[in-house]
Amino acid sequence: MNTWGTMNRSRPAKTPFCNLDPRTLLVAAMGAAVCLSSLKCAVPACAGLALAVALAAASGPPLVPLLRRLAAANFFIAFLWVTVPLTMPGETLTSLGPLAVSREGVALAASVTVKCNAIVLCFLALTANLDAPIIGCSLERLGIPAKLVFLFLFTCRYIHVIGEEWRTLQTAARLRGFLPATTAHTYRTIGNMLGLTIINSIDRSQRIYEAMLLRGFQGRYFTVAELKAAPRDCIFALLFLCALVALLYADTRMGTSHG
Repeated sequence: MNTWGTMNRSRPAKTPFCNLDPRTLLVAAMGAAVCLSSLKCAVPACAGLALAVALAAASGPPLVPLLRRLAAANFFIAFLWVTVPLTMPGETLTSLGPLAVSREGVALAASVTVKCNAIVLCFLALTANLDAPIIGCSLERLGIPAKLVFLFLFTCRYIHVIGEEWRTLQTAARLRGFLPATTAHTYRTIGNMLGLTIINSIDRSQRIYEAMLLRGFQGRYFTVAELKAAPRDCIFALLFLCALVALLYADTRMGTSHG
C-alpha cells in the first residue's frame, strides 16, 4: 500500500524518512496528531501547520495525489464552515439575512481547518512510504491488539475487492436498463444492491478464513520484516519531540496570558 496512491507497482520514491524505523514514524505521526489536536491558540496551531508543511516538503510527495487527499479532508471541513459560524453563539461578525455569523464560530472553524490539515500532512509525510504489512507489523510490535491489526490489514487488502463487487452490480443494473431516479423502484434497487454487496462480502470473508485455516493460521501475525531501531531514530524522535513540546509550551503560555 503506497499512501500516495500510485497505480504502478514500482516502489515509491525514496524520502528522508525511509531509513527510519517504521515504529518511530508511526509513533511520531500519532504523537503529532495528539499534540496538534490539543492546541487551542492560533499561533501554535499555525506553527504546527508550518511544521507539517516542512515535513511534507522534505518527503517530496507527488503534488496531485497530495492535493487530492487534502481536498478529501477539507470536503468534510467545509460543512463546519457552513454550520459552526452560524450556530455558535458569540460576538456577531456579520449578518446573512436573518442569520448571524459569530466571530467565535469563524475562529473555531479556522482552528479546526488548520489543525486537520496539519495532522493529515504529518501522517502523509511520515507514513507515505510504508506498506500495509510493515504498518501492521509495527503496530503489533508497539503493543496494539492483534485483532485490531488484522482488521487494519484485511481492510487495506479487501476494501478494493468490495468496491469491485459494488461496481459489478452497478454494471449489471445498467445493462438491464436501470436508471437512477427519485422513485421507490430506485431506492428498492439500490437497497438490494447494497444487500447483495454485504452478503457477497460475508461469503468471501468466510472462504478467505477457511483458506487461511488450511494454511495453518493460528491467530498470530508473522512477518519476515526485521525492525531495528538505530541511533538516527533516537535523534529524529528527540528532535520531533522537542518540536511538539515547544508547540504545547507556547500554547500553554499564550492561553495563560490570554486568560
